[in-house]
Amino acid sequence: MGKQLNVALIGNPNTGKTSVFNALTGLNQKVGNYPGITVDKKQGVCKLSRGVKANVLDLPGTYSLNASSLDENVVIELLLNKNDKDYPDVAIIVSDVETLKRNLLLFTQIKDLKIPTILVINMSDLMQRKGIELDIKFLEAKLHTKIALVSTRKNTGIEELKVLIEGYKTISTEVCLDTTLIDKEYFQSLQKAFPNQDIYKLWLVITQDANFGKITRQEIDISRFKTKSNQELKRLQQQEAIKRYQFINSILKDGQTIDRSKATDLRSKLDRILIHKVWGYVIFFFVLLTIFQAIYDWATLPMNLIDTNFASLAEWVKSSFPGGGKITDLVAEGIVSGIGGIVIFIPQIAFLFLFISILEESGYMSRVVFLMDRVMRRYGLSGKSIVPLISGTACAIPAVMATRNIENWKERLITILVVPFTTCSARLPVYLIIIALVIPEGSVIGLSYQALTLMALYLLGFAMAIFSAFVLDRVLKTKHKTFFVVEMPNYKLPLIKNVIITVIEKTKTFVFEAGKIILAISVILWIMASYGPDDKFYNAESYVKQTSELQSTDDYNDQIAAYKLEHSYIGIVGKTIEPLIRPLGYDWKVGIGIVASFAAREVFVGTLATIYSVGSAGEGENIETIKTKMANETYVDGTKVFTLASGISLLLFYAFAMQCMSTLAIVRRETKTWKWPILQLLGMTAIAYVCALIAFQLLK
Repeated sequence: MGKQLNVALIGNPNTGKTSVFNALTGLNQKVGNYPGITVDKKQGVCKLSRGVKANVLDLPGTYSLNASSLDENVVIELLLNKNDKDYPDVAIIVSDVETLKRNLLLFTQIKDLKIPTILVINMSDLMQRKGIELDIKFLEAKLHTKIALVSTRKNTGIEELKVLIEGYKTISTEVCLDTTLIDKEYFQSLQKAFPNQDIYKLWLVITQDANFGKITRQEIDISRFKTKSNQELKRLQQQEAIKRYQFINSILKDGQTIDRSKATDLRSKLDRILIHKVWGYVIFFFVLLTIFQAIYDWATLPMNLIDTNFASLAEWVKSSFPGGGKITDLVAEGIVSGIGGIVIFIPQIAFLFLFISILEESGYMSRVVFLMDRVMRRYGLSGKSIVPLISGTACAIPAVMATRNIENWKERLITILVVPFTTCSARLPVYLIIIALVIPEGSVIGLSYQALTLMALYLLGFAMAIFSAFVLDRVLKTKHKTFFVVEMPNYKLPLIKNVIITVIEKTKTFVFEAGKIILAISVILWIMASYGPDDKFYNAESYVKQTSELQSTDDYNDQIAAYKLEHSYIGIVGKTIEPLIRPLGYDWKVGIGIVASFAAREVFVGTLATIYSVGSAGEGENIETIKTKMANETYVDGTKVFTLASGISLLLFYAFAMQCMSTLAIVRRETKTWKWPILQLLGMTAIAYVCALIAFQLLK
């Protein structure tokens, strides 16, 4: 077994840290959570020479070791605990060639912890264009480190970085700054009280407690030391920052040359348009419209192929499995139909993640954040709330976790409560199947009605989130506002490797996480649909004979199957809630889908696929797709179940309802109480019901 190194990848936001991580690890990545908290823990394996492997930990972005959020606190907590299994053998600080001065503040702090530290200067291919020159040998000597010039876009410098990682023991651990200079008397007393501890580590422990509240540490107990007040400690932190920037300025004076006359300033020209108070919103609107149009157009062919193949697979299972019977039916009607009902939407979900990744990689997403802050601040939300709201278009769970960057508790709480209104990828399968059923395929000025409907649902979800925040701001009486600060990265062409990795990882996570739930629920639903509590289920044929006038064998068999389904366990559940949902335009089968989708919204499609597969056409006939079966579904009087009125009602219900137990669990974890998730569930369900009721009654 080869040797394994622990490598910590650290850096400011928007320095290309993720690009470096992807370049080192490729697809050898996994995402988990740090123990006890829900901050993402992203790890990957980098193969070095002679069987050596590096376990690379991609830490949350941070500007310094003076943490003010949970994400930033993760970094300092790891670096202060040598007993942590992920404690780094070597730290890699990723900096941007244009913001080197600011990035070096974090570098010097970590260097002073006496951890072997490598400085990566990313985007080195832009140096000439930006008129920047660096004296690498001089910088290495003054910073007591090794420097790797890297361009993930040009794929240069990565192999050199791997060599530096492997030779980390040769890197000096000499500190950059003597911290005791900011208050010699205080630091002397601190060293005297803890003679066996590193002075800078002690300082960080004390300031962390001042910044972030008391943190339990077995390694260093500072409770017996009479420290300064929080106000005095923050004053000393400011002095430390000044000292560090004085040190950094003195080095960059000789180690960095910037000739602005050689630079081309395309960024400012683009910003004048993209964040314009009028044209910025217009452009953003058309960007969204283009995305949704593409989702429909590009995904049509692969979706049709998946649909056809799953229908053929179900037919093959029925005809090929030995003995037939219940096991064969379970596989064909429960497992295959259930999974097929979600797999069919992989192309559209993948395209959604593709576009989101491109927007983030290009630097445009930060402009959107800045642009939308003008709207957000009027409704009681922090400017930082836009980040969770935008990321909520992928999934509400990481979006809720992203609220940790909001310092004010009430603003953070409001954001947590309204984030689930934004249309997540789990809603997408529901939207797509219902839109395909009830919205015609026509177009206006080249844009399909279906794409416009999908975009309207996204905008509606966002609008409801904003309106709810406005109401909650008045109810919770939020008085304190935080300043909104967002970094505008440079515009750049999206790195194809990063985009591909993001799409694969996000889609894989969606499929496998949803797939486990869907598979389990599909099996449960099939069992509930295949068995019943009384004689009406098991002797369905005799009951149908008494009332049936059908002569066709196929129609007769379908009627028996329908009767059995109605009197099965799942039919009883649906019939029980039907009086409640009938005013919304839904029958008992749709009601079953609604109940099942509380586990996860996307389960709705798989549930209907399972239900409509029970009692499907007989042997020799083609298996109908779920869309066709839903389109042909009728009430006893012959009227269709899925009409424009019922379809719009169902779309509105899923737009507003909290149909996701995982999100509720995360909200409980983030708020440390069941009070808010319960209120969130009841409130969103009530809004969904009322809106769906009004829509159906007006349109029917």
